[in-house]
Amino acid sequence: MIPNQWYPILRTEDIKRDAPTGARRLGEELVLWRDLDGKLVCQSARCPHKGANLADGRLVGNSIACPYHGFRFTAEGACRHVPALGADGRIPASLKIDTYEVREQHDLVWLWWGDKREVLPDIELPHELAEHPRPYETITFSRPVHYTRYIESLLEFYHVTFVHRDHWANIIDYTFMYGSWRKLWLDGRERYIAANKIVNHRVDVEGTIIRNTFDQCEEGNPSNIWHFDLIYQAPCMTHVRQGLLEVTTWLVPIDEHNTQAIMRLYEYPMLKAMVPLKRLRPPILRLSLMMEQYVQDRQDNDIMARQEPKVSERGVNKFIAVDEMNAKFLQMRDRLKAEARAAAEAQPTAGVVPAAAASPDREAVPAAARTNGNGNRNGNGNGNGNGNGAAGGGSGAQRARKGARAGGLSTSAP
Repeated sequence: MIPNQWYPILRTEDIKRDAPTGARRLGEELVLWRDLDGKLVCQSARCPHKGANLADGRLVGNSIACPYHGFRFTAEGACRHVPALGADGRIPASLKIDTYEVREQHDLVWLWWGDKREVLPDIELPHELAEHPRPYETITFSRPVHYTRYIESLLEFYHVTFVHRDHWANIIDYTFMYGSWRKLWLDGRERYIAANKIVNHRVDVEGTIIRNTFDQCEEGNPSNIWHFDLIYQAPCMTHVRQGLLEVTTWLVPIDEHNTQAIMRLYEYPMLKAMVPLKRLRPPILRLSLMMEQYVQDRQDNDIMARQEPKVSERGVNKFIAVDEMNAKFLQMRDRLKAEARAAAEAQPTAGVVPAAAASPDREAVPAAARTNGNGNRNGNGNGNGNGNGAAGGGSGAQRARKGARAGGLSTSAP
C-alpha cells in the first residue's frame, strides 16, 4: 500500500441518502453517510462500546446511531447521546470514533490515506482523462486477488491472445477489433491469436504517472498490427486505449487478499450515430462493462488467483524487455512508500508503524491522521496524542497498533 495518497473507494452513486453506507477498504471497516446539509462523512464503522458495525445503524439528524444500543455519534466522531444513561448522563470521553478526510470528484468518493497535513493535495487525473470529452458509465465489483497483481495485469496486453481466445463472448473482441472488412470480419479470431508480438514499445515516467505506448502485431505480417496506449497513475489507476476502446480502472485494496475494481468505459465515438436516442446509450455501455466483468476480467482473475507469490514486488518476477511498464510500476511503488516513511519519521507525532508480520507486503505505514471528538488530529488510537513512531515493545507498541490507521488502514492491511 502506498501511503499519503487519495484512493477512490466508492462511486458517488453508491452513497445512500437516508441511511449509512458500509464499505471495507484499505483493511478498515468504514461507514459513510450524509448530514442534513448533504455533506459526506466517512468514519470508522466500529462502535467503541461493544464493536457493532455502525453501517447497520441509522441516521438521526446530524448523527449516526449504533444498531446495538442506540449510541449516537456526530460527524466529528464524538458520542453525544447514550440512551441507557439518560439525557443528563455523563458520557465517557473515550466514546468516540475516527473521522476520515473524503472528497467527491469525478463521480467518485476519494479517501485520504495518509498522515496529517494542514493542506491536502488536490485530486488530479492525467490530462488524457481530466480533459476527456466522452460520456462514460462506471461499475464496481470485487476480486479475491492482491491489488499489485491486478494492476500488473492491466499494464500489459500481450496476455490477451492466450487468455481470451476460447470463450464464446470473446468473439465480439476478435471480430470487431481484429477482423478485416475485406473478409467480412470472419478472419478476426485467426488474426487475434496471431498478433502476439510487441514492437515499438516506449515507456515514459512523469511524476506519479507512467505512460506506455506499443504495437501488438503478427510476426511476419506487418498489416496485422494494433496500437495500444496505457497509463498508470499512483496509487491504483490504470487506463487503456486501443482503437475506439477506452477503459479506466481503479484497483483499490479492500484488504491484503481482496481488491475492489472501479471500472469506467467511455462511450464509443460511433455509438452516437448508431444509437441516436441518448437514453439508450448508457445501458449499452453498462452491458459492455458487464461483459468485461463476467468474461474477460474473470478469465484474467482465474489466473491471477493462482499466481505465486500473491503479492508482486521487485525481485519476485523475471521480467522481459516488454515488461518495462510493470517494472516501473513496482519501482514507483517502492519509491513512494519510502518517501512516505521518511516524511512520517520527520514528524514524531505522526510516526511510522510497521505493517503486521502476517502482511505479505511487510511495509511500514504512517500512524493515523485522525480526528478526535474535538476536531483535533493525533497519531494514536486513544486521542491523547502520545503515539510514537517506533514499533517497539511495551506500551509504545500498544499505542502504535492502536494508531496504525492512516485515513483508514489497519495494521493488517497490505
